[in-house]
Amino acid sequence: MDDILIRGGSVIDGTGTPAVVADVAITGDCITAIGPALDRAAHRVVDARGQVVTPGLIDIHTHSDFTLPVNTRAESKIRQGVTTEVVGNCGFSSAPALPGTAAMLAEYLSASAPWLTFRDTTFAEYLDTFPATSVNVIPQVGHNTLRLMAVGMEARAATPQELAAMVAMLTEALDAGALGMSSGLFTAPGIHADEAEVHALARVLKQHGARYSTHVRDEGNHVFEAVREAIRVARATGVHVQIAHLKLSGMDNWGGARRLLDEIAAARREGLPVDCDQYPYDTGTNPLRNLLPPWVQQGGIGAMLERLGDPSVRQRIREDLARDGLNNFGRIASWDAVRVALSARQPELAGRTLADVARERRRDPLDQVCDCIVADGGHTRILITSMAEEDVRTITGTPWVLVGSDGNSLAVHGVTGQGKPHPRFYGTFARTLGRSVREQQLLTLEQAVHKMTGGSAKAIGLQDRGWLRVGLRADVAVFDPDTVADLATYEQPHQYATGVSTVIVNGTVVVDGGDHTGALPGRVLRRQDMH
Repeated sequence: MDDILIRGGSVIDGTGTPAVVADVAITGDCITAIGPALDRAAHRVVDARGQVVTPGLIDIHTHSDFTLPVNTRAESKIRQGVTTEVVGNCGFSSAPALPGTAAMLAEYLSASAPWLTFRDTTFAEYLDTFPATSVNVIPQVGHNTLRLMAVGMEARAATPQELAAMVAMLTEALDAGALGMSSGLFTAPGIHADEAEVHALARVLKQHGARYSTHVRDEGNHVFEAVREAIRVARATGVHVQIAHLKLSGMDNWGGARRLLDEIAAARREGLPVDCDQYPYDTGTNPLRNLLPPWVQQGGIGAMLERLGDPSVRQRIREDLARDGLNNFGRIASWDAVRVALSARQPELAGRTLADVARERRRDPLDQVCDCIVADGGHTRILITSMAEEDVRTITGTPWVLVGSDGNSLAVHGVTGQGKPHPRFYGTFARTLGRSVREQQLLTLEQAVHKMTGGSAKAIGLQDRGWLRVGLRADVAVFDPDTVADLATYEQPHQYATGVSTVIVNGTVVVDGGDHTGALPGRVLRRQDMH
């Protein structure tokens, strides 16, 4: 007798092929049978008539390592059908932390993980003590973290000894089971790494059969060259490259999505192992300090805060921004495009634009930006509307571009339910299935599911889940294609998606009738065990 039998749903298996009406049988943590009207008994029968049955969705680009330790139920993701999250992205990871460096790492990551307690740890110790969660977790080690440990926040090339230290830490993480290394070359300290440093670390990844994901060096005025730099990593080392949250940020760059996609497609036709992902929103999020010129952060947070108190420094920033636009995000019309998402010491600012705050306080907008950073100790997090909707749609509608939320697993209650975070944390996958497929018809349902399941599994080398196939792990989502939708907005982001009725992780029901069961069957999926 099977444990679970899902009856009569339209099965979309993750390969991109058309849906077929079939039953899916599960015993233990594996799929044991798929077929029409299976003559089998089960302890639990899920009536999926009128609904779609898919593999559990894979969020290929997340930062949930910053929230899962305090929100193990992963509610904002699991309620969309997400069963696996790839963490440690954009060069940021909570490990390793060499002896005596935990406080430095905590300060560095405070705008993203203000609620976490950091400790000195190897990557292996970090994975061994990661808590049980509702979703599977695939870890990466961050290049920014490695460089912080070896070089600090200094604006210079790494010495041979420092590079060797990064290689040693990277090797330890890979041996412990990291999928690979991520980079965030748009901000310090990663921005100070030259291509030779990245290639040296990428060669270590290739030797271990690991992967490289990158928040490219610039997503604004130099996005084409930044994407070419990422492609050069694949060409020079043979390592698989995942270009994160593909976008063209800044008004000067709007309308270039098709040309950018064509360059990546050409690399793929050349046989280079390159993939990319995207979230379907025209707004990004980042620590506010990362919008300023990179030199502002030289020497670390303390040095930055002291620097920002100098009027002459603020004038230099003002001139740099007028000439070059915002770091990574390019030129925006005004600070009305930037709103506060999370402010630890000024929570009343959450949801307000910095231009609005400046007007209320009768401050110059750039002075108000600097005031906010200083008041929050560098920890203010913001939302920035910097993309063209047409570019977003063009990228979303490309079948080979995968789906990644670039977001954390949150909950409407508890410590992660504060502030006004990006609605993509609650809605990326439901928005794709509802708005992009059903309303805008940018993709077929089968194409969208493939982008979120089998396509992502192939990109990260995951072989035992990502498709509905006998013998694979039983990660399954059941949803109504006519009602699945995101509800989270910029004004009210803490709202769960609707339309997903059942979610199964490793053969255990986590979402039942749309409600969380409290189950925590997720596993840390180490690279060596992803087969």
